[in-house]
Amino acid sequence: MTTNENELAGSGEEHADALEDAPVTPETIEVEPTSVPSEGDQAGSVEPQVEAVAETTTETAAEPVSDAGAVVATEEEVTPEPAPVPRGERPAITAPKEIVDLPDDLSAEDFAKAIEQTVFEFKEGDIVAGTVVRIDQDEVMVDIGYKSEGVIPSKELSIRNAANPADIVTVGEEIEALVLQKEDDNGRLVLSKKRAQYERAWGRIERVMNEGGTVVGPVIEVVKGGLIVDIGLRGFLPASLVDLRRVRDLQPFIGEPIEAKVIELDRNRNNVVLSRRAYLEEEQAEQRHAFLADLKPGDTREGVVSSVVNFGAFVDLGGMDGLVHVSELSWQHVNHPGEVVNVGDKVMVRVLEVDYDRERISLSIRQTTRDPWEQFIEANEGGDVLDGVVTKTVPFGAFVSIGEGVEGLVHVSEIAMHHVESPELELSIGQQVRVKVTEVDADRRRVSLSIKQALPEWEERSSWSERKPSKPRRREFQREDEAEAQPSFNADASLEAILQELKERGIGRS
Repeated sequence: MTTNENELAGSGEEHADALEDAPVTPETIEVEPTSVPSEGDQAGSVEPQVEAVAETTTETAAEPVSDAGAVVATEEEVTPEPAPVPRGERPAITAPKEIVDLPDDLSAEDFAKAIEQTVFEFKEGDIVAGTVVRIDQDEVMVDIGYKSEGVIPSKELSIRNAANPADIVTVGEEIEALVLQKEDDNGRLVLSKKRAQYERAWGRIERVMNEGGTVVGPVIEVVKGGLIVDIGLRGFLPASLVDLRRVRDLQPFIGEPIEAKVIELDRNRNNVVLSRRAYLEEEQAEQRHAFLADLKPGDTREGVVSSVVNFGAFVDLGGMDGLVHVSELSWQHVNHPGEVVNVGDKVMVRVLEVDYDRERISLSIRQTTRDPWEQFIEANEGGDVLDGVVTKTVPFGAFVSIGEGVEGLVHVSEIAMHHVESPELELSIGQQVRVKVTEVDADRRRVSLSIKQALPEWEERSSWSERKPSKPRRREFQREDEAEAQPSFNADASLEAILQELKERGIGRS
């Protein structure tokens, strides 16, 4: 191919990607000479410069050249070059077998073929196959058929930290290793079994992630925040993704095989993140759908408390968890769910709501028992005296528990016979008191109570007979015509009384 043809062919290849789908039609590409040929060049040869490329051409399309220096593109389609096979997917390079029973008189062709078969060529970064011939404490010797045996340092044997070489390989075992150095400072061939596993694993894991499959490997280490899984490389499994619910103790998983999905892959950072929970959720998707389809609001089920949080408790119904809000734990006021339930408790719950789209279940524990208010209404009425416990004091009175889930208010004016400035001065939380039911409001679910009316002094006062009405007092301002007639003054009687008094005192004549 001439100089003109080479330049034009190269230009066609540069534009092949951009114009691959365009129809190919014969078109002339104008060129013009840029220099005068020297004496050593062939007569009449020139070096053209490409001005414009209109359509995609290949090397074979650029070869036909007219006398005027124009190149005509052919209609042959561009054949894309095959993509290079990733290193991790190439077969391991093995040493050629020894040639035996060669004839004494080799032809030149046979001799060249024999040389080709016996030459073992590889470069740094290639994966080679060999046989373990010796195991030391800090290294392993491998025969790969090279002029010298290869050495694998102990740190390059496994992804496990501080692994014993004897636990990883055995003498006579066939293994694959990646060539780190063909010749180090000591002239040794340095290999890495761990990095060969990396290369093999990366390609496999990439395919698994793209296809939505799973990987399987044993747990080799517990680290901060999760587990390390051996999947040909170190896969990180966060603690929150180990199971369907949070697992607090990860030590029992050491040595156990784990099947998980790959959710994040970054080869540059050598980072692989796994999720066993995603695998379990996918496996149990059909079971969850069937479970939810069978669950109806109003159903009563038995479950186990799986976790307790500030806003409620989660109950395992046998494959799925439902939430019991703190307001549905008890008929009484609950400050924290831990006051009512603990992890592992078996409880009866009623299904309040099922969200099939979001796969969420709302439950209630208190509605599995009868409403204490209804029981109180049936058993008590106004005027009854009951025993209670002070649960809370407020500026206007105190709340007293008079039964499970039922509280009544004692107004500040009903705490004692005397005037009470503040309820805290008379009552304390947890104090046992006797109260009298003064009013029951069934619609508003409220009970009014009185401590002073339950006292014996109040009962005695109530038993006193009514006093006779006293003579009405004369009004201070009264009309004269309304004034009562006063009795007339008896002067003789008054004089006789005075004389009698003087006589008694010994004054006057006897």
